[in-house]
Amino acid sequence: MRVDQETTLPVSEISLACFESRGQCYAFDVGLVREIVRPQEVTPLPNAPELIDGVVELRGGLVPLLDLSRVLGGEASEETPASRIVVLDCDGLLLGLRVDAANYVLSIDPALLEDVPDLAVQAGYNVVRAVVRRSDGPPIMVLSVETILENVYRSALASPGEK
Repeated sequence: MRVDQETTLPVSEISLACFESRGQCYAFDVGLVREIVRPQEVTPLPNAPELIDGVVELRGGLVPLLDLSRVLGGEASEETPASRIVVLDCDGLLLGLRVDAANYVLSIDPALLEDVPDLAVQAGYNVVRAVVRRSDGPPIMVLSVETILENVYRSALASPGEK
């Protein structure tokens, strides 16, 4: 086999970065997580899409900040000593998500990822891309960063210039 040939090896394990929002455990593929930082001062952006709380300064750059609870349709979360900002990198686009707590990294067999129930998918609910059931706790919802970004874009179209 040539070294430059592309090979596809079976993935034996995936790692999920797990976070808490409003008492529920959510996760992202750990490869999307650039870093996790403590909450910082948020600077509001005039006329920003509804879901963007503002921006935070991070290593000399500005990162848009969203509250994961609001993104998922709930009330804004309250900042506590356990609160964190999860900085995600989605194809070079940085995005900060405020979460109630950063819990742990979970390494699992990909076979443990289950599909979201059909009714939820058919109803247009696609922010959760997979579910991990656990014997020692409630399921972990694996979120789709792409869908979160789509929701931000839609919020901009729904209420331009009202913020």
